[in-house]
Amino acid sequence: MEPTDSVRSLTFLKLGGSLITDKTRAYTPRRAVIDRLAQEVRLALNTDPRLCLLLGHGSGSYGHWAAEPYGTQEGVTTPAEWRGYAEVAAAAARLNRLVTDTFFGAGVSVVSLQPSASARCHDGTVTHLSLAPIHAALENGLVPLVYGDVAIDDVRGGTIASTEDLFVYLTGAFNPTRILLMSQVPGVLDTRGRVIPSITPATYTQWREVLSGSDAVDVTGGMLDKVARMVELVQAHPRTHVRILTGTEHGLLTRALLSDDLDTGTLIHV
Repeated sequence: MEPTDSVRSLTFLKLGGSLITDKTRAYTPRRAVIDRLAQEVRLALNTDPRLCLLLGHGSGSYGHWAAEPYGTQEGVTTPAEWRGYAEVAAAAARLNRLVTDTFFGAGVSVVSLQPSASARCHDGTVTHLSLAPIHAALENGLVPLVYGDVAIDDVRGGTIASTEDLFVYLTGAFNPTRILLMSQVPGVLDTRGRVIPSITPATYTQWREVLSGSDAVDVTGGMLDKVARMVELVQAHPRTHVRILTGTEHGLLTRALLSDDLDTGTLIHV
């Protein structure tokens, strides 16, 4: 299916799990933050009706806390691990229900699409996700909403597909012009806590040593993994660029959606 012009100018937006939940405490949403972000997205969509958006969110203190005792990311084989697989799916869905209801209540026409219903992986890499519902949502002015979830894996039995994993797969299908990753931190930080303004495939090696995983429970690898995945993504899709920036600054999400002329956060590009 050939994408329409609106889909070609699509923006992928991820609300990080550390932003919308307190990842240091199990099953703890930041409801006020979710509500504010929903209002900022609505304002951007109302200001520019041409804005075409695919929304995703991390599972934060829901999916990560449920997955950690079972090692779901590494594989699912035993009855106890399959029980854990189901528990992770249920936890991720609970957070997604909260996000969906909040955004819809704010006037954003989101349609939640459960990744585990169709996602397939090969040794941790997403190889299939149903695209027809996403195409239909975008073509009819809706905002498709995906999230970090479990997935069947033909090597591991089962695994977790993070929102970044889903974005990598969906970039090949939809060719977004940009990906915004909203986080609790102002960008990718160096050893002195300063934001690294730009990372390219050529400079990634020098920065890799200063990056580290999350301090909180994060079964999908923290910032180091996110940056690595996004560097691989822009290498494979040079027309797409990625910006990692904070979601804690009021109004920044609206500005980021309406203009790409920002001097904030970390830009990952070729």
